[in-house]
Amino acid sequence: MHSIANTAQAQAWNGYEGSHWAAHQDRWDAVNAGFDQPLLDAAAIAPGERVLDIGCGAGATTRLAARAAGPEGSALGLDLSGPLLERGRAAAEREGIGNVRFEQGDAQVHPLPRGSFDLALSRFGVMFFADPAAAFAHIAAALRPGGRVALLAAAEPEGNQWLTALAALGDLLPLEGFGKAGGPGMFSLAAPGAAASLLSRAGLHDVRAEHVTAYGTWGRDADDAGDFLLGSGPGRHLLGAVDAGAAVRVRSRLADVLRPYEGGAGLRLRSTGWLLTGTAP
Repeated sequence: MHSIANTAQAQAWNGYEGSHWAAHQDRWDAVNAGFDQPLLDAAAIAPGERVLDIGCGAGATTRLAARAAGPEGSALGLDLSGPLLERGRAAAEREGIGNVRFEQGDAQVHPLPRGSFDLALSRFGVMFFADPAAAFAHIAAALRPGGRVALLAAAEPEGNQWLTALAALGDLLPLEGFGKAGGPGMFSLAAPGAAASLLSRAGLHDVRAEHVTAYGTWGRDADDAGDFLLGSGPGRHLLGAVDAGAAVRVRSRLADVLRPYEGGAGLRLRSTGWLLTGTAP
């Protein structure tokens, strides 16, 4: 099946964005770790199964899947980002996980042997496809008959407290529709039914979308979390559009907005997702 490649995403994740995530991977895992158990519960990985982790990043979920599959099974982590995959390989070696491997590639077009996986898994790695219909069809074709998907995609933007914190700075930052459900980027599948429809069109059966929420740790305190939020992705893009004086005001205001979320375990914010499951015919 022909599909256009994710050129812009490849550039980002092998440039600043990928390097930033690789340098701060422990922090990003702390942001998203609350979703790991719901994802693994939905995946229900059995010993001996072959797992494909899509958009695996530095491989936290790939390594969890490999452990669940046991020595008779395996996990393949697939991602565009060379810097993140280097982190994943190093972590797997450090943790002594021998049944995991990582490949650099775009899940839309990367060669995946047909019928070769029992499960396709993803923790927020499926929202960035340039051609999502073709991508999900390609992934579905890589599943054996009766194989499964367990995928997390970002849900409604307003359910994410990091985004509402940025939205509170609308008089200082040129938000211009950032975070709109269905727009390009991480909220492309946020509209109810959007991702489920794509999975059904890809030929999967018994497709379900469960709304889930989890809390993640974004920093030690409001200042630390604010700096982290403004250092990557949308925060960095928005901050880069204002002058130095406005940037100082943004940082100060953001810290004030985040301060009520401080706690003994660090600053924790709620995020939302669609937990998607389905079965290959």
